[in-house]
Amino acid sequence: MTQKVSFPHGTHQVVGNLFLPPGFDEGRTYAAVVVTHPFGGVKEQTSGLYAEKLAEQGFIALAYDASHYGESGGEPRLYEVPGDRVEDIRCAVDHLGNHPQVDPDRIGALGICAGGGYTVNAAQTEARIKAVGTVSAFDVGSARREGVPRGLFSEEFRVRRLKEIGEQRTKEAAGEPLRMINFVPMSAEEITQDTPELYREGYDYYCTPRGQHPNAPGRYVFTSLDKQMAFDAFAHVESISPRPLLMIAGSEADTRYFSEEAVARAKEPREVFVVDGATHIDLYDKPEFVPQVVAKLTDFYAKHL
Repeated sequence: MTQKVSFPHGTHQVVGNLFLPPGFDEGRTYAAVVVTHPFGGVKEQTSGLYAEKLAEQGFIALAYDASHYGESGGEPRLYEVPGDRVEDIRCAVDHLGNHPQVDPDRIGALGICAGGGYTVNAAQTEARIKAVGTVSAFDVGSARREGVPRGLFSEEFRVRRLKEIGEQRTKEAAGEPLRMINFVPMSAEEITQDTPELYREGYDYYCTPRGQHPNAPGRYVFTSLDKQMAFDAFAHVESISPRPLLMIAGSEADTRYFSEEAVARAKEPREVFVVDGATHIDLYDKPEFVPQVVAKLTDFYAKHL
């Protein structure tokens, strides 16, 4: 069973789908999990899939559209700002903490891709999150400063990009329209032998019937890049302890190092769980990998919530 819900983030509303367990009983309380979608995604994609699977395992699970995306409010549209994404998670915890069938002491969080980076960041100072999980975690700040793989972007590139952002802000302050930028190739013709694997995969997921959704058009506001470049998803990852941290990554993912490095800096209890043969976006939806991930997450949340 799924319910459409909304909750406030400042002056606008965040809209989500609340997935309820089979045989849902209003006379009892449940553990709950906030599920946060990737950069540029929406709740109808991989976050909704994982929320549904967790609900089937007995949890209440909330997948929502980030502020500025999908059915949620927030202007401008498609504005990818880490501070807003982290605050969305806190607001989702507010909502679940006041739900009559949620035990407020048994709320966990799961983030996928950039949602994983945002989730770990939120949990560093959000003590109501009792167990922290990620799938194919991605640190937006590192990716924007250094590229993926790390080292793809030079210092000269970063300086040039920040100058370009500043010039664009000046133009928009004078009334010019917002500049948009694609976060994945928008056609197969744009993919070359130099296109990193992550972005090849991104095209296959976001721009084909596999994962395509009209509320996730594959672009974002260019001038949000400076906020992304200033972000550090794992700055104080050690502060999550003694709450548990589980980070799941594919063995073939070009982003695997994000999870491994974050867990190496964290304190116990902590774990990297590697799914053999999987790439970054394989873990979004592929039926040969999702059941493994769901089984691991189910054990993790059942133990710690």
